[in-house]
Amino acid sequence: MQPLSGMLVVDFSRYLPGAFASRELLELGARVVCIEPPGGDPMRSTAPAWDAALRTGKESLEVDLKRDPAPALELMREADVVLESFRPGVASRLGIGPEHARKRTVYCSISGFGLGGRHEQRAGHDVNYLGWAGALADTAPSLPPVQAADLAAGALGAVTEVLAALVSRGRTGEGARIVVSMTHGSHKLLPRTPVLTGGFACYAIYACADDRWLTVGALEPKFFARICELVGRPELAHRQYDAEQAEVRAVLAAVFAEQPLAHWLALFDREDVCVGPVATPAEAAGEFASATLGRAPALGEHTASWRRELGELG
Repeated sequence: MQPLSGMLVVDFSRYLPGAFASRELLELGARVVCIEPPGGDPMRSTAPAWDAALRTGKESLEVDLKRDPAPALELMREADVVLESFRPGVASRLGIGPEHARKRTVYCSISGFGLGGRHEQRAGHDVNYLGWAGALADTAPSLPPVQAADLAAGALGAVTEVLAALVSRGRTGEGARIVVSMTHGSHKLLPRTPVLTGGFACYAIYACADDRWLTVGALEPKFFARICELVGRPELAHRQYDAEQAEVRAVLAAVFAEQPLAHWLALFDREDVCVGPVATPAEAAGEFASATLGRAPALGEHTASWRRELGELG
């Protein structure tokens, strides 16, 4: 499906959240134009591989918003969706704020803390938002493996709001002004049940004989019972939710440590159980990577062509 085919997304954002959000909109069929500052988005140099993956299939305009925002403003007035990630008030001072967009445009601001409140102007990145949200309480000082504030609360939160606003626009003809708070969104992600974080043997990661890892997510009794049966320890099944889990975990850990990962994957492959590997990034990409959307544009590659197109529209 390409439900956003024919729609134009103008992305003023920097770093990860906006780039991920506009990539999701691109995959839904939208045409995405990134307005980059002189020298380019900082991610081009700090995380070039990540940047290229998220920029693939998009267009790039190099615009100095402080000196001459006019080209960006003209493009924004053609947009169905505008994304920006400046601190509150900055976009307006640059001449590309929500008040400069058409009424039918869906204008989405991805912010650290939303509008109002004592943190509105506070600087931050993913780890700060997660810390403020309480999401690191059980893992500090270890860093989480995925930028949940950026990707889930920020990017996917913005995509959800934008798509809902586009549906509403289809009924009313009116756009929307959206503000996404990555900290508030991260707080919504906090676990509310100890089963997933409390050390239960049925929901854990176990080491195998070859130093690879096996994931077990057998929350339902039928799944856990079948796992216990297949590994030769059926007596553990009735202890799935005992208050004391250390012994159950220790027994299963010893069993899984006896054989390499491939052995366990083969054993469980045709069984109706919740078991899988801790795949390497390369292994995961080979099976689950999205189809390519073309290539990543060079900085400012589409500046001249868009100036010509806007001149014709004008």
